[in-house]
Amino acid sequence: MIDLNDYFYFVQVVEKNGFTAAAQKLNMPKSRLSRHVRNLEERLDTRLIQRTSRQFNVTDMGTLFYQHARSVIDEMELAESVMMQQKSVLSGSVSVSCSVGVAEFALKELLVDFLKLNPKVSVVQQVTNQHVDLIANGIDMAVRGHVKPLSDSTLIQRHLANVNWHLFASPSYLDEYGVPNSPYDLFKQKAIKVGWQPLEAYWNLENHEGVKTTVPYTAIFASDDMGTLKQAAVSGLGIVALPAYACREEIKQGQLTRILPNWHAGAAQLTLLLPSRKGIPAQVIALRDYLLNNVDDFLNG
Repeated sequence: MIDLNDYFYFVQVVEKNGFTAAAQKLNMPKSRLSRHVRNLEERLDTRLIQRTSRQFNVTDMGTLFYQHARSVIDEMELAESVMMQQKSVLSGSVSVSCSVGVAEFALKELLVDFLKLNPKVSVVQQVTNQHVDLIANGIDMAVRGHVKPLSDSTLIQRHLANVNWHLFASPSYLDEYGVPNSPYDLFKQKAIKVGWQPLEAYWNLENHEGVKTTVPYTAIFASDDMGTLKQAAVSGLGIVALPAYACREEIKQGQLTRILPNWHAGAAQLTLLLPSRKGIPAQVIALRDYLLNNVDDFLNG
């Protein structure tokens, strides 16, 4: 007799790469989880997982069975989502991973607005500057900012927005050190840098005509946190390159000034990543579509 609970628990063990991690994620005893997998192996008369006290390996047959079991679980989730959609009630949880800068400046208002539109949906946001394995950590989607193309993977990639970086400084700083009129004037300036190492770096600039130039600098302050760097610039500490959207309010309030307005200091993009699988729950689809329809207008509108 088929027990779909065995399928579900086996999939969780494989995706979490072990019984301990899966048991913690599911908040259940590891012995109970192991029993479900053992029952499944006995019913199939096949070893799906080789396990010792030190090693965990999915067998070839286990990998094959996982692919089909994952499809079964996806279809179950999809069936529930369809029923919820038919009842016009969007509910459930969506987990999102993103960097600190993206969370603070790009998604904060959008996620709040999405939750106001869908009061029975909950969003769990994991904020880290490390790239997270979506499948192993059970994350529904990730939003990543990047300059170079993301490496090919099994993840679905959806373009969200193009983002230009500009150079910013406070009026008080410019009064004291002068307003740069060309990239070469940057040699005389104090620099603030995104990324805490190394302090020696380059401003890669490009103007509207496609002319490019590189200006080396040694930062007097460097950090992974864009909010901290922006505050340092507002306080008059130096010149910083940041995404245009991150400084929008400070520009309006006169706390920061864009310098060298005919040049930008890099072009990046935001990409939405999702696990490549069928049966995406309705609430995940809803947030996916909301971000695809609104991120670019919010950042560049």
